[in-house]
Amino acid sequence: MLKTSFAAAAFGLIASAGLAQTSMPFALDWKFEGPAAPYTLAIDEGIFSDKGLEVTITEGQGSLDAIPKVATGAFPVGFADINSVIRFLDQNPGAPVVPVMMVYDKPPFAVVGRISQGIEAPGDLEGATLGAPPPDGAWAQFPIFAAENDLDMDAITVEPVGFPTREPMLASGEVDAVTGFSFSSTLNLIRLGVPEDDISVLLMADYGVDLYGNAIIVNTDFASENPEAVTGFLTGIAEGWQAAISDPEAAIASLLERNPAADADLEQRRLQLSIEANVLTDYVAENGMGGIDPERFAAAIEQTRTVYEFQNEPDIAALFDDSYLPEAEARMLSE
Repeated sequence: MLKTSFAAAAFGLIASAGLAQTSMPFALDWKFEGPAAPYTLAIDEGIFSDKGLEVTITEGQGSLDAIPKVATGAFPVGFADINSVIRFLDQNPGAPVVPVMMVYDKPPFAVVGRISQGIEAPGDLEGATLGAPPPDGAWAQFPIFAAENDLDMDAITVEPVGFPTREPMLASGEVDAVTGFSFSSTLNLIRLGVPEDDISVLLMADYGVDLYGNAIIVNTDFASENPEAVTGFLTGIAEGWQAAISDPEAAIASLLERNPAADADLEQRRLQLSIEANVLTDYVAENGMGGIDPERFAAAIEQTRTVYEFQNEPDIAALFDDSYLPEAEARMLSE
């Protein structure tokens, strides 16, 4: 199933009067929330169409959701946790999927707890109940977080929960903490009425987890047949983020066209949190969005090795392909 040869044909050129637009369905990791606004804005502002691309966006069910969608050729591009892609490729050698653009330079993986329930530091999780959705990208990295902070996993009661029930269970006291993205779980709790000063956010990157976060992934069959379209798409991603940074209100207005039930103020704050903490880092401000530091990436793989036994020796060159990125000038971000 993974060794598809028809992916490129499935996403061929769509001809229209005097114009050929390349169809590029884009699989998100999650719902139409604040951090998705740069992509909807890029559609509505004509950023993608100006590059000859017809981009449509589909919601996801978690950070791992887009990986098989892109690997099987159902989508040419997606958004997924790069660490989970690394493990997927180890377990499925030769699968036609590869990360091509880093978005969350600092990952939002977090443990979010209630101070009133005794969660203020990693050690407080011992003896506590942790709610964790099995497909959650943050849960996938929790073993590294636990190892880096000398936590006894046997002393933590892990309760598998669904994404829709994760924050409600924490708000009601059924669990003491949850794994999730910092900007998602925190603001969901506030929306549920949990006082902000009762919320503790243990960002894994601040507690020894030296990983990257979510990246744009591409079906390699499609990319080899449509390299210019992929580069145009990545250019549009960077321009969409810059447009959202420059005018977050317009970005959220675009998002609300897809999710009219969303709270505009809350989603704008969620977008702003993702920009400040995860996307527009010092590294990105200096080097542009999308690339990686090879030494850091190698160190991240070695850290993964401490909790995951690779079936095959990781080939860094096969785990991130920067050849489709536009020049750095085209992906510089600024406040």
